[in-house]
Amino acid sequence: MAGSRLPQQLFLQGVAAVFMFAFASLYTQIPGLYGVDGILPARKTLRPQGKGRWQQLWETPTLLWEAPQLGLDTTQGLELLSLLGTLLALGALLLRQLRTLLVYLLLWAAYLSAYQVGQVFLYFQWDSLLLETGFLAVLVAPLRQRLHHKQAPQGGLAGALPHEDLPFWLVRWLLFRLMFASALTYHYETQCLPTPASWFTHHLPVWLHKLCVVATFLIEIAVPPLFFAPVRRLRLAAFYSQVLLQVLIIITGNYNFFNLLTLVLTTALLDDGYLTAASGNSHCKKTATSWPRTLLATLSLLLEFAVYGLLAYGTVHYFGLEVDWEQYAIHSRTTFTFHQFSQWLKTVTLPTMWLGMASLTWELLTALWRWTQVRGWLRRLYSAVQLFIIGTATVALFVISLVPYSYVEPSTHGRLWTGVHRLFGTVEHLQLANSYGLFRRMTGLGGRPEVVLEGSYDGQHWVEIEFMYKPGNVSRPPPIVAPHQPRLDWQMWFAALGPHSHSPWFTALVLRLLQGKEPVIRLIQNDVAKYPFHKQPPTYLRAQRYKYWLSHPGEQSRWWRRQWAEEFFPPVSLGDPALDMLLRQFGLQDKSPPRARSSSNILAQALCWVRKQLSPLEPPTLLWGLFAAVGAIRVMQALHSRPRSPRSSPLAKGEKHRPAPKKDSGAANKQAPPARDDCDSSSQTPGRKK
Repeated sequence: MAGSRLPQQLFLQGVAAVFMFAFASLYTQIPGLYGVDGILPARKTLRPQGKGRWQQLWETPTLLWEAPQLGLDTTQGLELLSLLGTLLALGALLLRQLRTLLVYLLLWAAYLSAYQVGQVFLYFQWDSLLLETGFLAVLVAPLRQRLHHKQAPQGGLAGALPHEDLPFWLVRWLLFRLMFASALTYHYETQCLPTPASWFTHHLPVWLHKLCVVATFLIEIAVPPLFFAPVRRLRLAAFYSQVLLQVLIIITGNYNFFNLLTLVLTTALLDDGYLTAASGNSHCKKTATSWPRTLLATLSLLLEFAVYGLLAYGTVHYFGLEVDWEQYAIHSRTTFTFHQFSQWLKTVTLPTMWLGMASLTWELLTALWRWTQVRGWLRRLYSAVQLFIIGTATVALFVISLVPYSYVEPSTHGRLWTGVHRLFGTVEHLQLANSYGLFRRMTGLGGRPEVVLEGSYDGQHWVEIEFMYKPGNVSRPPPIVAPHQPRLDWQMWFAALGPHSHSPWFTALVLRLLQGKEPVIRLIQNDVAKYPFHKQPPTYLRAQRYKYWLSHPGEQSRWWRRQWAEEFFPPVSLGDPALDMLLRQFGLQDKSPPRARSSSNILAQALCWVRKQLSPLEPPTLLWGLFAAVGAIRVMQALHSRPRSPRSSPLAKGEKHRPAPKKDSGAANKQAPPARDDCDSSSQTPGRKK
């Protein structure tokens, strides 16, 4: 069986890259979101309540409790964590020596610390997904990296520890839960932050949009069980289908680091054998195979044909696929109702849990078999301890994950053992396992709702306040933002789906804009000069709700069409009783003034200097700059590590015409050992004596 060390290294590098983007993106928004003059100041979330230090840390697990020990307030501590997280993730991405358990534990703890004070702006599902993935990376990462691994037969690695593949299986299980629980002609128009490609894909033929929906159902519901298939080619088919889906989403939508993180999870579908063969490093010679291998290969091929045939039949049957040769189109229609789909979901949810249990049992038996192959009683004892600890942790995390996974089907959720619920409740605040259901239902079928802020000095003449990323000006093309996540723009999309009272933070946003707080203004326009009220804050603010549609082909200089729908937030000004009442109602009033920041703290001064240097850069530019720097360094590393050609070696030049010493051929045959093939030692024959 092929190991998974190479995919694990890809996984660890990918997790480091996502952490780097997530920390850097968050850092750029901290003053406006969580600063003293921010929308939701972080200092309000950490109030000592007279509890013991460890109890306080367990109930609210964040390193920011220790910020005062460094002479920093909560916001400065959050900035320090974000900067250190970015640098540590960058180091793990570039240096293999840093891809260790301790480094990923620090990354996970730092992001969990930010999550605890992030409030609504950090409560996105991909933040929970990153935390869960980050904890799995802690288990996957070794205590220390061994820089050189000897290649073993069948594409594995020599010296592989019995427990190595167990935590990596949890990554595959997480990918399955994510895809299976996330199951569109209007999608490109109504998604949170479209890209320019969204306009073009939106105007593709309707039959092609419907076919895309069919493909999405197929990839997100029918394909995930293949993640646990015993045949490598089936797992590879699942891998490439998931990669295709994520790449298409990246092209047509700004979903920050979510799609990149999902691509990282797909590495769990690969193995050393495939990656070694794909990289051209496999030197296996073809040898005659025994009849059991031939039989197994034949059965695998038959299983593949059966699976592909079943998928094709189910797709054609349940979606009524018909080829229209006259119009060169493929028509589709759903042949089932929502009620039938819900009933089907009830039927399959529990069997998918059993599928996961069966796959995990196989992994445990495989690890146990590998343990029996360990030589030496001391190494076997050490391996047994490791296998017991990692095996117990793997089973525990799998059992815990069943609780949030069962949320997709309430009756199955209620049938789980109560002890599992209690165990999940104990560690739920650590974000070790979460429920996922990203955009199961698309909104805005009658046009995407958008909230447009307006300011005025006299209450009569109103000027729109345009955001950098979300739709506003109908003539401005949608931007490319990923992997940055403008968290205020995303929350504005969610706020537009209901009344403003469902988004209490919006009232705080209005207050800060009326006060003219620059950190909040920079969330709307990083270049303050582009903000219409940069010289003097507006006297009045209000918000209108519009319906937006992508423009039709032929409408020059217009990307959107819009129509006024209703008033979203009434006109208010500072001191307005209506505004004060909303602030009291939502608990947003500053009851105690913030502590004065120490100007003599060297660390605080350093943080202030770094902020001043980076603030002129737009966040996407900063993140893409990091990406470019990583790419340049990796190229330099590759060039530096490339072996020299023997022809360019001075030693080779000096020995080029040196005659080789003559040896007796018989003696040579006696002394030289027989050549061995690294891939199949059983095919070698000893040299015959002359």
